[in-house]
Amino acid sequence: MKVGGRAQGDARLPAVLAAASAAPGDTLCIVHGGGDEVSSLQRRLGLEPKFLGGRRITSAEDLEIVRMVLSGTINKRLVASLLSCGVNAVGISGEDARLFTARATDVAAMGRVGGEVKVNAGVVHHLLASGFVPVISPLARDADDAGGAGLNVNGDDAAAALAAAIGADELVFVADVSGVLDAGAVLPVLDRDRLAALIASGVAAGGMAAKLEAALSALRGGVGRVRIAGLDGIGDPGAGTRITLSSLPARD
Repeated sequence: MKVGGRAQGDARLPAVLAAASAAPGDTLCIVHGGGDEVSSLQRRLGLEPKFLGGRRITSAEDLEIVRMVLSGTINKRLVASLLSCGVNAVGISGEDARLFTARATDVAAMGRVGGEVKVNAGVVHHLLASGFVPVISPLARDADDAGGAGLNVNGDDAAAALAAAIGADELVFVADVSGVLDAGAVLPVLDRDRLAALIASGVAAGGMAAKLEAALSALRGGVGRVRIAGLDGIGDPGAGTRITLSSLPARD
């Protein structure tokens, strides 16, 4: 699951994740975001957050803030809340054990932002096999820097790459909305053609556009099922919007 920063503000989240992790036959892996808290700290330090295509422009100075908030504050807070609900959670960064490596997408435009995410899933497999629930912050090691410089990776992109690498049956993007909305209504199913139209028209923009692009990437990587849903979608497989590569019949 990818748990967005705003969804983490719901007090029910730890208990709902605990119930999901206890479901018979299921194993759970969590990638988390936290963009609003990163932006808040940037502003407190006199920096103005900037975005391009729903992804955060990240200077070298911004990267230290991203590390501090995501791998430090948010990761450990989420782990602590899960432990309190009986979940055997372990928090790690995507930089640990080379879990995520990436390449800077466009240094001039985006700064220390990574794309072409590669996954070394060994540490995740070991944790899952030992009964742990990995809780992962979406930072990556720079594949082109021998010194191991970090890169900020969009959490949706990181979750999609990880889900494909571990052969996940399902990837759920847990957002602060009930699914993909069109004219205020949740779309139960969204194919790639309608998805592209929503992005092109601006109906799906910013963070939602990034989620939709990541959903397609996960499906192309072999993930069995992808949904975008609110908190209720964690326990209800029918909730939210299911993304599919297959074309749906044309609507009247």
